Amino acid sequence: MPAHIVPSRHWRDELPIEHEWPTWLLIAAVYAGWFAAVALAQRLGALPSAILLALIVCWYGSLQHELLHGHPTRSARLNRLLGLAPLAVWFPYDLYRASHLRHHRDPLLTLPGEDPESNYVTETDWARLATPLRWTYLARRTLLGRALVGPAFAIALTWRDIVAQPRRGDWSETMSWLEHLPLLALLLWALDRYAGISPLFYLAAVAYPALSLTLVRSFYEHRPADTPAHRICLNEANWAWRLLFLNNNYHLVHHEQPSLPWYRIPAVYRARRDEYIAKSGGFLLPGYGALWCRFAWRRVDSPVLPEARS
Repeated sequence: MPAHIVPSRHWRDELPIEHEWPTWLLIAAVYAGWFAAVALAQRLGALPSAILLALIVCWYGSLQHELLHGHPTRSARLNRLLGLAPLAVWFPYDLYRASHLRHHRDPLLTLPGEDPESNYVTETDWARLATPLRWTYLARRTLLGRALVGPAFAIALTWRDIVAQPRRGDWSETMSWLEHLPLLALLLWALDRYAGISPLFYLAAVAYPALSLTLVRSFYEHRPADTPAHRICLNEANWAWRLLFLNNNYHLVHHEQPSLPWYRIPAVYRARRDEYIAKSGGFLLPGYGALWCRFAWRRVDSPVLPEARS
C-alpha cells in the first residue's frame, strides 16, 4: 500500500464517534421514507408506490452494508439491531454480514467456491451444468438478465439452504432463519392488515425490483484478473446512483478501506483518482448508463473462469 494512503482502521482514531451523524441521518431518512411510502401507498396508487418503495428498500440494503462494516457505532450488536428489520425480505442480516465479510478477502475475489459473491463458475463445473442452468449463467452476464433473472437465482440458492444445510448436519444458519422468517411473516401481515399492501405485491413489486437494482450495482463490480486490485472496479456514476448505493460504486476505495464510512469515500477517491485508476489496472466505468447502453443485451464477459485462474 502506498505510504500516503491511510489504512481504514485509523479513520476512527481521527474523529470521535459522534461525527457519524451523516449515517444516523441516513438511518432516520431510510426508515421514515419507508413508513411514509407505506402510509401513502393507497393514495399514490400501485405503480408509484411500488417504484418508491423499491428505491427505498434498495437504499435500505445499502444501509445494511454500512451497518455490517461498523457504522454508525462501534457496537456490532447495536448496528445489527438497526439493520435487522426484514424490509428487503430475502436474506437475514446475519447471513448477509457473514457472506459479505468473506467476500472482502481480496486475493480470492471472483474465485468460484471461495468468493461468495462470485459470478463465475469453473470450467469443470460448467461442463456438469444442465443446459437451463447454463442459459441462466449466460443471461446473468447481460445487464437485463442480471436485473430480471439474477434475483431469482440468488434467492433460490439462498433459500434452498434453509432445508439443505440442516439435512447435511449444518445448523450454523438455522437460528438466523428462525429469527428472520417470523419477522418477515409479521411484516407482511402488518402491511396487509394496516396498509392494504398484499404480501404478493410487496414481494413481487417491491422486494424483487429492489434486489434487481442492487444487482445492477454489482453487475460489473468485479472481473477476473491476475492482480487482485485489477479485479475491483471504479464506477464514476452520477449523484443519484451514488446516493442510492452509498458511494459503493467507488468499489476499489471501499475494498482498500472497508471501514471508511460512505460519506468519506468520494473525497478520498477525488484526492487520489489517478492513483486509484492505475491501481485498478484501468478498470474504470463512466456510469451505469454506459453499462446499460453497452451491455443491456450483450454479455460483458464469460461466466466461465479458466481453471488456471481459479
